[in-house]
Amino acid sequence: MTITRLVVHISDSPKGRGDTAKDIHQWHKQRGWDGIGYHAVITGNAIIEPGRPDYWQGAHVAGFNRDSLGICIITDTVPDEEQLQALHGWLTEKLKRYPGAEVLGHCDLDSGKTCPNMDIPAWWAKAKGVLHGDQACGKD
Repeated sequence: MTITRLVVHISDSPKGRGDTAKDIHQWHKQRGWDGIGYHAVITGNAIIEPGRPDYWQGAHVAGFNRDSLGICIITDTVPDEEQLQALHGWLTEKLKRYPGAEVLGHCDLDSGKTCPNMDIPAWWAKAKGVLHGDQACGKD
């Protein structure tokens, strides 16, 4: 499997509720899936928990699962600074393994979604210190 995209999601659940990767695994099992659809989860306390292993195709963005990894941040708003720092670390590590992979939000691949409630490509460009323009989620 060739990974060309790293896709950021949010759980749309309150970060203070204490949801974890185990909870998401149960939610996805209740939907009839094989288990958690994401490859990692960032908790409300900014702890990174494992989901599916990288070699197991995700179930997180229709039409793009075959060549992407998904990470879900536990929040129903915009991720906080600690969660974004954890995300930065996860993305940095994954890009070492999958150089050239594009960093996107769910909404960049599905115009019917607002998840993750922020412009991930612009945030990532700024987080790396390089601005590439604002084309995410239908913005010009």
